[in-house]
Amino acid sequence: MDHATPNLPSRDFEATSQFYGKLGFSESWRDRGWMILKRDGAALEFFPYPDLDPLESSFGCCLRLDDLESFYRTCRDAGVPETSGGQPRLQLPRKEPSGLTIAYLVDPDGSLVRIVQNPA
Repeated sequence: MDHATPNLPSRDFEATSQFYGKLGFSESWRDRGWMILKRDGAALEFFPYPDLDPLESSFGCCLRLDDLESFYRTCRDAGVPETSGGQPRLQLPRKEPSGLTIAYLVDPDGSLVRIVQNPA
């Protein structure tokens, strides 16, 4: 099956792995230059970017999930705060003008992860 995976920056692979590990992701590959984390059918790939300023990051991706609410609860239960500033943070799911329900997660490196509910 063809697929694409987002490539996101990480200032520190161990810190990134621990953050996403609390969200149900596990490492499937890691060396000094690349790391792959997987959760169910979703995969996120990370490259080292030790000098990244999270406040200036413009990296982002979409996670399109069958159960947005469950993943959102996992994020919240892992201690990711629901707030409008800082890293990491969550913003509540809402129905967008596109008709899609989307929540927002910003990781510790400033990457924006749009959590999109798959249409029924």
